[in-house]
Amino acid sequence: MSKNELDKALELVDAEAKKIGISRREAFKLAGLGSAAYLMGGTSESQAATVAQASEAKGKILIIGGGLAGMSTAARLATTLTSPDITVIEPLSKSVSYQAGTTLVAGGIYEKSDILYNTKDFLPAGVKLIKDSAVEFNPDANKVVLGSGETLSYDFLVIAAGITLDFGKIKGLEEVGDAYTAGDSSKILKAFGDSGITSIYNTDTAEATWIQMQKFIQKAKNGEKVKGIFTHPSTAIKCGGAPKKIMNLTHSRLVEAGARDNAELRYYVNGSNMFGVKEYHDAILKQFEVRNLKWNYKHNLTAVDIKNKTAFFDKRWDEKGPYDEDLEEYSTITKHQEVEVPFDFMHITPPMKAPDVIAKSAVGSGKGWVPVNKETLQHVKYKNIFSLGDIAAVPMGKTGGSVRKQYKVLVDNLISAMEGKELTAKYGGYTVCPLITDIGKVMLAEFDWTKKPTPSFPLDPTEERYIWWLLKVYMLKPMTQYGMLSGKA
Repeated sequence: MSKNELDKALELVDAEAKKIGISRREAFKLAGLGSAAYLMGGTSESQAATVAQASEAKGKILIIGGGLAGMSTAARLATTLTSPDITVIEPLSKSVSYQAGTTLVAGGIYEKSDILYNTKDFLPAGVKLIKDSAVEFNPDANKVVLGSGETLSYDFLVIAAGITLDFGKIKGLEEVGDAYTAGDSSKILKAFGDSGITSIYNTDTAEATWIQMQKFIQKAKNGEKVKGIFTHPSTAIKCGGAPKKIMNLTHSRLVEAGARDNAELRYYVNGSNMFGVKEYHDAILKQFEVRNLKWNYKHNLTAVDIKNKTAFFDKRWDEKGPYDEDLEEYSTITKHQEVEVPFDFMHITPPMKAPDVIAKSAVGSGKGWVPVNKETLQHVKYKNIFSLGDIAAVPMGKTGGSVRKQYKVLVDNLISAMEGKELTAKYGGYTVCPLITDIGKVMLAEFDWTKKPTPSFPLDPTEERYIWWLLKVYMLKPMTQYGMLSGKA
């Protein structure tokens, strides 16, 4: 984003903030941006507000993963420790990205180049980067083995390796196997082909989504009756609102083309609600009803017939079972039915998991995720290991908004551990999801482990607003680049 673009965006934010009677600073705070507002506003308060007290603590720190979580952590450690000894293990040359922007790429609002950054450009001064992957973990000996065969020792380990897209779990996509947000996408693109199947969860396939969406819209514009379906799997996923965002953008583009009446859009979700927070669930249902978006609960995608453009779902429901005389109550039996759904356009949110090399190691867990204390982010077994981001076993925490809170807590606690002090910093579960509801509208869903809205300012958090669109499209990306990746915001 150029300086002129940023200045224009700030003017738009100022104008919209004025309409609802708040300042730019209050708008940023409301959007969960905090000190990033100062960074972009050019005031000296940013430094005073974000730089922690320097620590004389010493130790060899190894960070697995050079994405947003890993690099933000490295940056904050590098500026907080007086003599940092930090190494980041990352195989990709473009590991750092504004992942929240993949939805905007898929909707034709961003270009792919807008959200991918060179890893080396965001490597903090004094931090060593090794272009490789960790393949073995020996936490009892404080050692990690790399793909090259090299063994590295550490005093403290930070695991920020992200998440794996488990496309191979879906019958018909076995050849794709495990995939990732960045990196080689050739297997996914080959499998999807020109079938109308898409996914925003990889940067290349997000770009392909926009191509397929335009073809879908053109069919509707030509008078064909078409069907678009959108899925949400049975596993935890990064950004639980994303499947609804791309559905809403598809709706917006159809309306823009004057072809909405010729398209049925339907959401198939494994769960029994739209959102884990009731107030946002209720608001989304109303939005769906107004936009004539359909939905089916308790439908999990299990297979796809690419050639015949048919999706298969496991539909489930509960029925009353036999009476238990000891418990004096009826048991519940879960029933299943396979449902076939034809489609012209399909967005798949794949099942997700921790990378097997970590999940199945000594630092993993039975469920795969790295087991940490959800408040301190310290490993439950190994006290010199910490984890954050998508791979950490933290409830409701797989978003960039969560990472922005987590990495500061992790750094504070890691330094406390290095100094032999009690870990006092606590992550409270705060998450922010700028839920795109239309082109030009965003509902800013803020919440924490209480599963209640936690708005940063006294405005109705369930209301769609243009100002949140401006923040989502124009402000969050530079906040990520110049705020989080500097270790400040």
